[in-house]
Amino acid sequence: MKKARMALAIGVICISIFPVLVKLNLTSGVISAFYRMFFSLLVLLPFVLYKRALKIPNFKVGLLAIVCGIIFGTDVTVWNIAIQESTATQASLLTNLSPVWVGILAFLFLKNKPKPNFWIGTLVAIFGMVLLVGFQVFKTLDFDLAFVFGVLSGVLYAFYMLISKYVLKTMDILSFMTLNLIASSIHLGVLSYFLNEPFYGFSNMGWIVLIIQALVCQLLAWLLISYATQHMRATRVSVSLLGQGILATVLAWMFIGEQVTIQMVIGGIILLLGIGITFKETPLTSYSFRKIKSKVKPL
Repeated sequence: MKKARMALAIGVICISIFPVLVKLNLTSGVISAFYRMFFSLLVLLPFVLYKRALKIPNFKVGLLAIVCGIIFGTDVTVWNIAIQESTATQASLLTNLSPVWVGILAFLFLKNKPKPNFWIGTLVAIFGMVLLVGFQVFKTLDFDLAFVFGVLSGVLYAFYMLISKYVLKTMDILSFMTLNLIASSIHLGVLSYFLNEPFYGFSNMGWIVLIIQALVCQLLAWLLISYATQHMRATRVSVSLLGQGILATVLAWMFIGEQVTIQMVIGGIILLLGIGITFKETPLTSYSFRKIKSKVKPL
C-alpha cells in the first residue's frame, strides 16, 4: 500500500506540470497533443512487442480501446487549447469536473444510479465553478472558447473513464495503453495534417517540452496511476487526482507568473470540495444525524 500511495503521489505531480508546459505556447495545442501520444507510443510499443504483451481479448474490446484512444486524444487537444486561451488554473479546474459528468452519464445510461451525495456535491461543484470563472460570465452569457473547451474536456474525459473502465475488465493495462496510443496518434496526426499544423521547425526548448509531456506527463504518469489503481480503492485514487488542479495552480503561479485571485482560489477549493462529496460513500444526511445523536445524552 505504501508503494501504491507513493506511485499515486508521483503520478499526480507528473500530470500537474502538464498545464504549465502547455502554457509556454511553444507549439500549438493540437500538435502538442499529437506528439504527447506519438512519442509515448515510440517508447511503449517496442517494449510491448518485445515482451509479446499485446493481447486483445476480442474484436469488441479492441474496438472500444481504439475508441478510447480517439476520445482521449481529442480530450487532450481541447484541454491544451483551453489552457493556451485562458489560464492553466481555469482549464485544469474545469477539466476536473469530469467526475460530475461521469455521474450524470451513469444516471442516464447505467443501472447503478448516483446516490444523494452525488447531487449534493454536484451543486457545490457548480457553485465553485461559477465563482471560479466569475459571476459576470454567467450574467452576460459570455462563454468564450477557453471556457467551452475546458468544460468539453471534462465531458470527453468522463466518456473515456466510463468506456475504459469496461474495457479494462478484460484487457491488461499495457495492451490497453498501446491500442490507446496507436489510435490517438493516428487520429491526431490526421487532424494536424488537415489543419495544416507544422510537424517540425520548433525551437530546441519546444522539442524538449514535447518530449517531457510525452514521457513524464503521459507515459510515466499513467503507468504509475494505473499501478496505484490496482492496489488502492478507485474512489481514493479519483479523489487524489483532484489535487492536480490545485498543484497546477501553484506551479503556474511559481514558474510562469500566472495571476491567481482570491476569488479563483475560493472557487477552486469549493469546486474540488463538491467533487470530493460526490465520492463520499456515507450519506451526508445520515452522517450528520448520527453525529448529533451521539452528542445527545440519554435522560
